Parts: sequence; structure tokens; C-alpha cells
Amino acid sequence: MTEHENPGPEMSVIDIDPVAADAVVADSGAILLDVREDDEWAAGHAPGAVHLRLGDLDVRTFDSGVPVVAVCKSGRRSGAAATRLAAVGVTVYNVHGGMTAWQQAGLRVIRDDGTAGAII
Repeated sequence: MTEHENPGPEMSVIDIDPVAADAVVADSGAILLDVREDDEWAAGHAPGAVHLRLGDLDVRTFDSGVPVVAVCKSGRRSGAAATRLAAVGVTVYNVHGGMTAWQQAGLRVIRDDGTAGAII
């Protein structure tokens, strides 16, 4: 795990690999927040993830007492989401390498109907 260099202590975002992210979600009840676009989500996502496009993210709707694990395809968009969430006091993790790394780590990727999904 590494932390982004940010200007204030409340702006800390923790980068974690997909296996650690999956464990954080399982162990802490964190929200796995997928900020990709609709077509990317439909093609395949992590089981149990919540979909909210980055452009629709309203940080005021998040409870600062519930940790968030943010993910996108590569980690760039989720990093932006994580920084915004951290700025309002949410404990937030960013999945380094995103859903591409998630799939490469052998973690499940599904479609809404539960069938095997793909990362696009």
C-alpha cells in the first residue's frame, strides 16, 4: 500500500492492489465503488460493486463512517474519485491497476445477470 502525496492529512488516498481491495471489502464492509462508464460496467464488473459514473459522483451522498474502495479500468478515474471522497473525510482506497489488474489477479468479473464478464 502506498499513499498519494496530498496537501492535507484529510486528503489521504491509499493505493492497494486488487487482492487487498477484495479483502478490504470482505473484511470491513467497505463499498466497492466502480466509477466507469455504463458500457464498461455492462461488459463486466466485480461482484457486489456499486456503479456510479465518475461524472455523477456527489461526495456529499457518502457516509464518512463507511470506507470506500474505488475502481475503474486502470486506476486513473478511480484515483480522481478517491481524492474527492478523501477531501470530505471518507476513508478511501484506490485499486491500483483497476479492473484490468482485478481480472489479471484472477478475481471474478461478472455481468449483471451473473455470467462471466469482460473488461473493456
